[in-house]
Amino acid sequence: MPTRIKFCGITRVEDALRAAELGVDALGLIFYDGSPRHVTSEQAARIARALPPFVTTVGLFVNPSRETVRAVLDAVPLDLLQFHGTEEPAFCASFERPYIKAIAASPGVDLLQSGTVFEQARGILIDAYVPGAHGGTGVTADWTRIPRPFPKPIVLAGGLHPGNVAGAVRAVRPWAVDVSSGVEAAKGVKDHDKMTAFVRGVRDADV
Repeated sequence: MPTRIKFCGITRVEDALRAAELGVDALGLIFYDGSPRHVTSEQAARIARALPPFVTTVGLFVNPSRETVRAVLDAVPLDLLQFHGTEEPAFCASFERPYIKAIAASPGVDLLQSGTVFEQARGILIDAYVPGAHGGTGVTADWTRIPRPFPKPIVLAGGLHPGNVAGAVRAVRPWAVDVSSGVEAAKGVKDHDKMTAFVRGVRDADV
């Protein structure tokens, strides 16, 4: 089974189009002011509308208000929501849109329980734990803590880059991998050579 690929923190149309050319499955648009990769609804709409068909657009939120999510959904054609804070399952499921839930692999967190609690989630994104941060740190997650079997499709994140993604895919066999800083030239600006190398690493591991 081919491992799906998501590039997160997209801020430019040219990066989105290059990702689509590479066969990337999903692109993450961040609606969290605390991120250096934050986009406005207007930016996000331009990116989403430039994409060819069959590329999933994902809106990432961190502890948003209900009104914030609805305003973004009114303005941007998002296919999937990603919640990266301490949102409750009922909140995540209240927008009539499929969602995934990010869980930081922090000490003491029961990943298996987290995967069970968010029963309506389409998948669980397992990220590195960095106090005060919500993804995009470049810190590698502890993949050995992921229990098997796991109740939901796993989206593996946290410190992935072209040099380690093949090993991560072989070790975990996730449904998908998610990368942001690992394919960047600068925060919010993707490096097209790194993007190409990352996709090649995933495909090599799938063989």
